[in-house]
Amino acid sequence: MDKQEKKRILITGAAGFLGSHLCDRFIAEDFHVIGMDNLITGDLRNIAHLFKLPNFEFYQHDVSKFVHVTGQLDYILHFASPASPIDYLQIPIQTLKVGSLGTHNLLGLAKSKSARILVASTSEVYGDPQVSPQPEEYWGNVNPVGPRGVYDEAKRFQEAMTMAYHNFHGLETRIVRIFNTYGPRMRLNDGRALPTFIAQALNGDALTVFGDGTQTRSFCYVSDQVEGIYRLLLSDYALPVNIGNPDELTILEMAQEIINATGKRSKIVYNALPVDDPKQRRPDISKAKSLLHWKPEVSRAEGLQKTIAYFKALPQEELKRKDFTYFNQK
Repeated sequence: MDKQEKKRILITGAAGFLGSHLCDRFIAEDFHVIGMDNLITGDLRNIAHLFKLPNFEFYQHDVSKFVHVTGQLDYILHFASPASPIDYLQIPIQTLKVGSLGTHNLLGLAKSKSARILVASTSEVYGDPQVSPQPEEYWGNVNPVGPRGVYDEAKRFQEAMTMAYHNFHGLETRIVRIFNTYGPRMRLNDGRALPTFIAQALNGDALTVFGDGTQTRSFCYVSDQVEGIYRLLLSDYALPVNIGNPDELTILEMAQEIINATGKRSKIVYNALPVDDPKQRRPDISKAKSLLHWKPEVSRAEGLQKTIAYFKALPQEELKRKDFTYFNQK
């Protein structure tokens, strides 16, 4: 099959954590992949191994501005967005713009190309939930003017606009609600608990737990997340679908697991809980199981070992940084 016969897919946020793994997956599935990223939070190192391939091309571009792609497009994956508290507190306007203007631009591109588009939403649309586990039918408990509102509301708007294009224009759309995902290529200082804990433990530093550590998260390994996204894209279901691991644990339990997995003797210290930090996060994946025949396969013990090995292999000057914290309250 030559280049012209391959299915062509645009992946935005291609140099990010999830975006880069999605590039790998679609290359492996013999797609022609067009990666796009403005590199505001992405890292070219995540996709450097793809540059030599004839079925991969990359464009540095901000999708909040007009997006043009030459030739036919079969699929679009919209994964361009800051995705951690530190990022979207430092660049709140860009976060809102990529979820609104960026989504509008890409939906328009999909319409003009007759392409199917999958947009990356998030469990943050549920806010600080009053229902657990969180099913797709739950409307959420979100503070639109709180510090996390720029991300939460950008994603909620993104979902609404995507469904409007689906219902009004008949566009083929898919919406994935991504729960906490981890694995190689996460940024050490991206503001999330798991990579922060790994960096602190590997450095022999104390692990910083916010609040009393009883807030819960559910961590899905990246290969499982990518598999769920792949199946959803190729499905015929247009409403949102949760993709995540329902194996829930407290932040304190996660900190202790990472200490044990790294073989360190780090202590745990406590700081004040950030504003609007969700107390509980656990996906109801009934839809993913029934519609996509998907469920997570990688155990947390296996996933942590792979992730820790990746971080250990990073340059020491990155690992030895002392500014790790998984939430910036300023």
